[in-house]
Amino acid sequence: MTQLWRRRTLAALAVAPLVALAACGGASTEPADGAAPGSADCAPTGGPVNLSFTSWVPGVEEAVTLWNQQNPDIQVKVNDVPAGNAGTYSNLFNQLKAGTAPDLSQVEYDSLSSFRLQNGLVDIAACEGVTDAQAKFVDWTWSQVQLGDDGVYAVPQDTGPMALYYRKDLFDAAGIAPPTTWDEYYQAAKTLAAADPAVKITHFPQQDANWFTGLLWQNQANLFDISGDQLSVTVDSPESRQVAEYWQKMIDEQLVATNLQGFSPDLYAAWNSGTVATWVSAAWGYSTIRDNAPDTSGKWAVAPMPQWTAGAKNAGNWGGSTTAVFAGTEHPAEAAKFALWLNTDPASLEILNKEGGLYPASSDAQSLPALSTGVEYYGGEQIFDVFKAASGEVDTDFTWGPTMTDTYRFLSDGFTAALNGQGTLTDALTAAQTQSVDSLKAQGITVGG
Repeated sequence: MTQLWRRRTLAALAVAPLVALAACGGASTEPADGAAPGSADCAPTGGPVNLSFTSWVPGVEEAVTLWNQQNPDIQVKVNDVPAGNAGTYSNLFNQLKAGTAPDLSQVEYDSLSSFRLQNGLVDIAACEGVTDAQAKFVDWTWSQVQLGDDGVYAVPQDTGPMALYYRKDLFDAAGIAPPTTWDEYYQAAKTLAAADPAVKITHFPQQDANWFTGLLWQNQANLFDISGDQLSVTVDSPESRQVAEYWQKMIDEQLVATNLQGFSPDLYAAWNSGTVATWVSAAWGYSTIRDNAPDTSGKWAVAPMPQWTAGAKNAGNWGGSTTAVFAGTEHPAEAAKFALWLNTDPASLEILNKEGGLYPASSDAQSLPALSTGVEYYGGEQIFDVFKAASGEVDTDFTWGPTMTDTYRFLSDGFTAALNGQGTLTDALTAAQTQSVDSLKAQGITVGG
């Protein structure tokens, strides 16, 4: 890896502010100047074009169908896949090496640097309309897709400010108010368990390190730190340990379900039956509950995240994605055109919110009727008011690392071991700290102490 490439990678981590609201072919060879493939030329192919697009957004097919109807010469086929860290990113990295990657893919903000590090993204800045689109997006999201230089490596899609989804009927029956602090949340868990030992306040997933990172984020627990040109790994920090120790206590006292994977039929059954009473999740989670726990319509409500200190106002962020054009595509101009339309067209944004539950990164989309009216499934509550407030309470200084997919894997492996009685969550942090340092060094990135 060139020194210029290293500096640009570190710069991307240092300058990208975080939430203020809230491709077909193989990997190419890195140019000598460190520029991304495709950055110098983005001329339309001409003639009929077929694009492949990988995404896990529910209902995205409806938006793509609308695009295909309006653009007969640029047809898009959707590959419906699991969420990124549920195997899709690993597959995409392998496909880039093999020359079989899609033209475009959904990629979360935290993973863009990992794909950039592997030279898997096309710089679409020269494609028609791309640089002009900056004003159409919330500022921080555009900084995220620039990755610290003058290029544009994806189009922002959505953000993930977090709040507390809870079963209002269960809380009311137990005489519990929505917890405003994590201590109150713990007490609520004990009250629910005392009334019915089968009821857990939530589940702790084995493979959702992204979710846990949102909890760390709320507590100002950075996973990485940038000082000048120096990158440090801070996974095992005191702030991270505070979060891990809290949840370890919940696990040890059997107040949370540890046998349920996130986004699984078993979890959805637990929501439907009322044996899991809350979910600390992002704005997009509203459709996950709605679509998978139909028997509980009208029983859920949304409240701000519990706080570590009474009276504080801090929120985490979980997810938020982009639409990226992958290296090797033969049609970067057409791919960029579709990515822009998908994430700025009012009809597309309405579909992505209604069907996929996305909280859009588009500035204009903040005024979509769907975001300012009551949601029937949630008893008519205007739940997006809660998420709008939360989006302004997320720490914008949170720092991503250039190998987040590796760090997430290390954390997930440690969590799986801890939930199976092999160590603790703090042990998982310690192991992930060491493994992340080793991973960075193996890729030629200097890591400080």
